[in-house]
Amino acid sequence: MAPPARIFSFRDWKANRDQGEEERPRVRLSPPTEGDPGLLGFVRQVSEDVQAVLDHDPAARHALEVVLVYPGLHALWMHRVANLMWRRRLVLAPRMVAHLNRFLTGVEIHPGARLGRRVFIDHGMGVVIGETAVVGDDCLLYQGVVLGGTSLAPTRRHPTLGRGVVVGTNACVLGAIHIGDGARVGSNSVVIRDVPEGTTVVGVPGKAVKTGRPSLEAQLDHANLPDPIAQLVGSLVREVEGLRDEVKRLSSRLEQAGGSDEG
Repeated sequence: MAPPARIFSFRDWKANRDQGEEERPRVRLSPPTEGDPGLLGFVRQVSEDVQAVLDHDPAARHALEVVLVYPGLHALWMHRVANLMWRRRLVLAPRMVAHLNRFLTGVEIHPGARLGRRVFIDHGMGVVIGETAVVGDDCLLYQGVVLGGTSLAPTRRHPTLGRGVVVGTNACVLGAIHIGDGARVGSNSVVIRDVPEGTTVVGVPGKAVKTGRPSLEAQLDHANLPDPIAQLVGSLVREVEGLRDEVKRLSSRLEQAGGSDEG
């Protein structure tokens, strides 16, 4: 008879937090910076959030519009409230704030997730960020992005994003992997392995199609991303056509050789 499944308790959760959740990055990435303390620091951080939207969304006309009608921004602010309570060892209250956040904005962020400064969640609907996920400064997440886990163990199981990372629409970044500074994840990609800094990945599973230096310009040319599968199929087709032409030439020579022998 199989032993009963072990239930993850509050004691386990507290012990897991006390022993530390940081994992040494396997690629070069910058950790998120903490907001400045006090009222002045809060005002400065809010101003940075609004400016990040104005910088990354050409549809944003002015600051008042951004403050009133951008759900990704509202989700970010509500998460900061939930995360503050979570870091003070509360459990139920921050989860309720996160649940309200999901209901109001369509963005689900676990209170334990760490988000850096000037993060912009564009449109936001369907974005899911797990408990142990870390999102660095100046990151851009489009709608439908999932930063999810692949393990049921109460340890770090969600991705860590460096500074200036862009994750395209409906992309999934799964597991305790590291996405380096300035990396780009194409739309509808599924990333399950570490991504070096400045690298663009596309496909299922994600494959590197471009490498370069990390850039803080949060740009991702969705319409012009290369397709490694299409490139592979194209090269195979060209190779098959070349082999077919070679077979035709050899057959023609054999026929000519056979005709000369008969003569």
